Amino acid sequence: MHATEKPRPDNPLDVETFARPEQRRRYIKAMERIAAGRRAGDSIRVYVSAAPRTRQTANWERWLKRITDDLPAGVELLHYPSTFEGKPYDWDALVDRLDGLVVIGRPKRLGSRVHLLGPAARQELRSMIAQKPVLLFTHNLGLVPVIDCLSQVMAPPEAPRLKLTAPKRWSRESATLQAALGALHPTDGTAREGEVLRDTPRHLTAPFTVATG
Repeated sequence: MHATEKPRPDNPLDVETFARPEQRRRYIKAMERIAAGRRAGDSIRVYVSAAPRTRQTANWERWLKRITDDLPAGVELLHYPSTFEGKPYDWDALVDRLDGLVVIGRPKRLGSRVHLLGPAARQELRSMIAQKPVLLFTHNLGLVPVIDCLSQVMAPPEAPRLKLTAPKRWSRESATLQAALGALHPTDGTAREGEVLRDTPRHLTAPFTVATG
């Protein structure tokens, strides 16, 4: 899209973010609290959630490198092969030791801003969205905080999936992204345990309860 093109008021997807201003302000403050609680030298672990089909593609290692390059230096990337290969999948035992999550969904088409997460990735996202930085990896836009995305639950009800749509006018200079990256960077400060992102946006909370009827 040309840089001088103006947003279209008749297109609800033609936005920089799907979060409300107050939600973004609260998110940024929460990320700053996490960053202030980091001790210099702390290990920072980020899990990359991807379906088996994604991990088996020829692009898998290239995508991991892109994610590594986009995250602060020194972040340790974990993923299913490095964490659970040959072991039982025990997310509950791992999640408390993670500092962030990057989800890779299935794009609607090449270059699409719409990404579909399977049931496992949705549950992983759900377990961390209110506490830690959670980012969507997109091939064209890079890392996008999930708080800035539009979310929608997809069928079937017994194993719901999650559709995430990145904002059309997303900018890598976004304050939410910079805050999330700051929360994944070691800093001096007094550790604060139990910090929770209060006021989780409705468009992220709603997908975690499947509507009936």
